[in-house]
Amino acid sequence: MLSTKDVLDHHVKCFFEFDLEGILSDYAPDTVFFTPDGPFKGADGIRPFYQTMLTEWRKPGAVFSMKHVSVVGDYAYAVWTAETADNVYELGTDTLVVRDGKILAQSFAGKVTPKG
Repeated sequence: MLSTKDVLDHHVKCFFEFDLEGILSDYAPDTVFFTPDGPFKGADGIRPFYQTMLTEWRKPGAVFSMKHVSVVGDYAYAVWTAETADNVYELGTDTLVVRDGKILAQSFAGKVTPKG
């Protein structure tokens, strides 16, 4: 069974390889993903969020910097900054709860400023 760190590492790797199915494979069937726009439930509910994100991040010039990662048991917390062609992510955070090698719950929050 994958550890919390293994799941987080796979999740980040799949994101930067633009592997939507790999990202979604990290989630438990009954997962809940909390965002500033409201919660998404299950892989089918999360799919549109990641389709939008991957479209943005595929554009040339995206830059990402992981500032901090903490993993304690079933919990992971990441703090990051980034810039894409569309947005400046002055601060991004992800918190994950991992059980049985799958993300059971995740929250994302960030200070995102659109360009132009």
